Amino acid sequence: MQAMVIVTSGTNCDLELAQAFEDAGASCETVHLHSILDNPEALDGAELVGLPGGFAYGDAVAAGRIKAALMRERVVPVLSRLLDRGVPMIAPCNGFQTAVQCGLLPGPAPSRPEVALAPNTSGRFEDRWTGVDFPLSRCIWTDGLTGEEGHELPSAHGEGRFVAEESTLSRLREGQQIAVRYQDNFNGSDDSVAGICDQTGLLLGLMPHPERWMRHSQHPAWTRRSAGLATTGQRMFRAAVHHARAAMK
Repeated sequence: MQAMVIVTSGTNCDLELAQAFEDAGASCETVHLHSILDNPEALDGAELVGLPGGFAYGDAVAAGRIKAALMRERVVPVLSRLLDRGVPMIAPCNGFQTAVQCGLLPGPAPSRPEVALAPNTSGRFEDRWTGVDFPLSRCIWTDGLTGEEGHELPSAHGEGRFVAEESTLSRLREGQQIAVRYQDNFNGSDDSVAGICDQTGLLLGLMPHPERWMRHSQHPAWTRRSAGLATTGQRMFRAAVHHARAAMK
């Protein structure tokens, strides 16, 4: 089971993302975006794909904007073909910002952006653990988590406030594309949206970082938690790897 993580200047969560795929049972290769631009078919062998967080190209202009512009013409068509083939993809934080701006989310590629990730209402970078809920959705990454209580994930962003027109939010709700919601909505997102999936349910974009909670010791209260239960991040990545394996049979 081959995962590929796409890195570029400014990404800083690629090691965690690669390790998360490996912990869930996949092998992982890190590929530089410029190599893919030279040879987009290099992604053809991917059975899982990760767009990592960080500050791609220094988040100049806007978070994820330059990376999205580079990907739009040559990389997005390849990723779209992989989605048609049934390949699960995850885009945490800066990856989510990129996926929205290059048209992968909420998908299929619209003529203009339908959603945005704006500066937090606090006006500052927010680095915290936050409670999250997993509503009923078509997202394969959250399979088995719907309706459960007690889930948390770490977040770290300055531009993570999900905004969309009410008509778009209604369509996302009706299409079961809202995959993750904040419990405390610390950044002021519309409808408390923390993450959405595309219409296939294969591509998940979210501002929290599930790849940063793959071990119990990564939680600030880990000594008071049961080590016998899988973390939220473990369950999400295992669900994706399981889906990818099942799709190959």
